[in-house]
Amino acid sequence: MNITRFNQAPEYKAPNHNDMKCLRLQGHEAGPSQTLWMGVSQIQPGGHTGLDGSPVEKHYVVLEGEVTLVSELNGEVTEAVLKVHDSACFAPGEKRQVVNRSNQVASILLAMPYPPASK
Repeated sequence: MNITRFNQAPEYKAPNHNDMKCLRLQGHEAGPSQTLWMGVSQIQPGGHTGLDGSPVEKHYVVLEGEVTLVSELNGEVTEAVLKVHDSACFAPGEKRQVVNRSNQVASILLAMPYPPASK
C-alpha cells in the first residue's frame, strides 16, 4: 500500500497549464503504480490548459467549483460545464482544454494510464 497525504503530495509542472497548481497523488514521484497515475489540479479563476491531445485516455472528476471542458475530436468542438462530482473521459487523441471561467478556485481529480512502455 502506498499512501500519499494531500498536504505532502508532490507538486509537478505540466506543460500548457496556466494559473494552475498540479499535485501528484499516486504514481510517478508520489510512489509506485503499475498502470495509472492520479493527480489533483487546483485551478485559479481564469486558469486553463492548452487545447492539446494525449495518446492515452484521461478521466476528470470535479472536486470543487466548476470547470468548462472543451473537446475537439475530428474537427468537432464541444463544450460542457462540469460541477462538483461531475466527471468526463477524453479518448486517446481527443484534444481537450480545461478552463475555470468562474470567480472561485476549482479543483479536479485526474486519473490516466501511463503511456505504453513509459512507467
